[in-house]
Amino acid sequence: MNSNNKNQIIRFDWAMKRLLRNKANFSVLEGLLTTLLGERIIIQRLLESESNQEDEYDKYNRVDMLAENSRGELVLIEVQNNNEYAYFQRMLFGTSKLVTEYINRGESYDKVRKVYSVNIVYFSLGHGRDFVYHGKTEFRGIHTNDLLELTPFQKQTFKVDTVSQLYPEYYILKVNGFNQIAKSPLEEWIYYLNTGEIPSTATAPGLEEARERLKLDSMTKDELAAYYRHLDNIVILRDNINTEREEGRAEGIEEGINKGERKKAIEVARYLKSSGTSIKLIMGATGLTKEEIEEL
Repeated sequence: MNSNNKNQIIRFDWAMKRLLRNKANFSVLEGLLTTLLGERIIIQRLLESESNQEDEYDKYNRVDMLAENSRGELVLIEVQNNNEYAYFQRMLFGTSKLVTEYINRGESYDKVRKVYSVNIVYFSLGHGRDFVYHGKTEFRGIHTNDLLELTPFQKQTFKVDTVSQLYPEYYILKVNGFNQIAKSPLEEWIYYLNTGEIPSTATAPGLEEARERLKLDSMTKDELAAYYRHLDNIVILRDNINTEREEGRAEGIEEGINKGERKKAIEVARYLKSSGTSIKLIMGATGLTKEEIEEL
């Protein structure tokens, strides 16, 4: 094994595919969720999710994992490597699907399960300055702006304190946007997700376990080869996205120039036509067709 691999840590999305599904490594995921949600999270088991990708592109672009915690709540963790313009709707679809799939027909609505959607994205999603966002559902009075609350009976029955705790909650970790020194446990996690490195001073829950169990030098030769192919494919995918974006921008600029030239030609044609210039001469001067000039 290459000595350079000794202290290197496996990328989180690859670890989700191959290592974190092992119950012995649940502590890594538990550490991330505990740090993010601000409460102790214990993963009871992993459930079926959309991890069986439909095509080669999605195989490297996305990975997800569905866990059930000790309170019976569902936690969907998804890593998205490349841009998806409708990703907000995708998040909504994912949680809605879980809500309907994990309740049996005929069961009352109090059996609807709490869902957390944790999205680790490696592209610029939306427009904002922060690198971690949290979304939840609240109801406020249109006239009074007061927060609609649960009754004491509902609190006792559902074992929650607020209405928002009954609804799905969303977390978006825009890890590419983090380019500073990690000063908090959450920032330490973001730093690892962004760089694949764990500083020796990191104290966030789960990172010590990740440092010990997700080492590159723990891989077999075949696993290492597959891992490097995975990294290469991610680079290729991102290069393809950037190339398509640049080509689209260039086409847009060219189209804009063409539109500008046509607008100028029409203005010239109008002026020449109002001056009594023959259609034939106008056609030669502007490149417009006879029919276009007659319609002016």
